Amino acid sequence: MELMRVRTVVPLSLPLKTTCATTLGGFELPKGTVVWPNLWALHMDEREWDKPEEFHPERFLNDEGNLKPKPESYLPFSAGRRGCLGEALVKDELFLMFTCLLQQFVFTVPPGAEKPSLVPYCEAFNLRCQKYEVIGRKRNK
Repeated sequence: MELMRVRTVVPLSLPLKTTCATTLGGFELPKGTVVWPNLWALHMDEREWDKPEEFHPERFLNDEGNLKPKPESYLPFSAGRRGCLGEALVKDELFLMFTCLLQQFVFTVPPGAEKPSLVPYCEAFNLRCQKYEVIGRKRNK
């Protein structure tokens, strides 16, 4: 969950249109208003997240190490009826991929190289990580 919060793949959700007049954040929106949710801003809002630019997976866990209920300010797949259809598949695939990689390999940076930067850059409508070098060594069993 923290990976998907701190590096939302698609920072701007797909545009939505209001089906009736409504109020959002104190703004009156007439029926038919196009709304383009900014998921990046939501996930990096200091009013919602303590030190949002830092990677802290424990922010989603309670004192017993169990998953907390999903916060309202966590929307990596957008929300509502128009949310991402692939959400369940993506969550399962990310879990399986990272579990497999971390069980099989130890990752380090090459001697003298800098650690990967957490400063993103936007390319088209997607966030990308900065280029970095990494060494993956097979774990000893």
